[in-house]
Amino acid sequence: MTAAPDLTSTANPRVKSLVRLRNRRARDAAGVTLVEGHDELSLALDAGVRPTELYWAPDLVSGDGTDALLDRVRDTGARTISVSREVFARIAYRESPDGWLAVAPSPVRSLDDLELRPDALVLVAEGVEKPGNVGAMLRTAEACGADAVVTASAERAGTDFANPNVVRASKGTVFAVPVATGTSEQVLDWLRRRGVRVVVTTPAGRTELGRADLTGPTALVIGTEATGVTGLWLDGADDTVVIPMRGTVNSLNASIAAAVALYEATRQRDGG
Repeated sequence: MTAAPDLTSTANPRVKSLVRLRNRRARDAAGVTLVEGHDELSLALDAGVRPTELYWAPDLVSGDGTDALLDRVRDTGARTISVSREVFARIAYRESPDGWLAVAPSPVRSLDDLELRPDALVLVAEGVEKPGNVGAMLRTAEACGADAVVTASAERAGTDFANPNVVRASKGTVFAVPVATGTSEQVLDWLRRRGVRVVVTTPAGRTELGRADLTGPTALVIGTEATGVTGLWLDGADDTVVIPMRGTVNSLNASIAAAVALYEATRQRDGG
């Protein structure tokens, strides 16, 4: 006989606390994020994440990997709590949940805590906040071996890397790539102090992307498709580059533009 779940009441204070973590202010105050989904949790563990708690629903989880994933989480020292289907429906963040939800430390670092190699490759995204775009950028940055992904905004630190939707869209790579956020002024100053060359992508760029030198310490700066980067970045750029367009469109989705620029930098660094 299968043991009864540890947690069966949706009125339990622990459930209410988990629901509050859907709010950014609550996550920021606690310094945590939520990792939902079997695959996302597995990738987070691969990146060295040590969850504090795992909530799992025996009625929802499936597959031969259940015991193995539970063992991996327990090996980190996390507390594992089985819950009823009804409780999981209450605490789940996404539609069609698969029965896995972990509480883990927030992946966000301060700018000065980011470690860069001598030939650093940094992706800076200004004004990009949609979880799908941020997650796609993180996946590409991880694939290209980037040192960090930094988001910037004109007036205040904007992107919430601890948003569970960002965690999901990034397929857990938000834990594998160092991330930080700040105002555009803070990020540009940080790059200058680190001796990183600032290369801004813009339709009015001086240099075609393939002709730009991206082999040294470089920050590739991407803006939103609708508005591009602010004047601060254009004025502070060491170079502005344009991605050639052979068709009728004149812009790319921000995450696609980031992928094109990152892979061009990778190609040059590999001697291609």
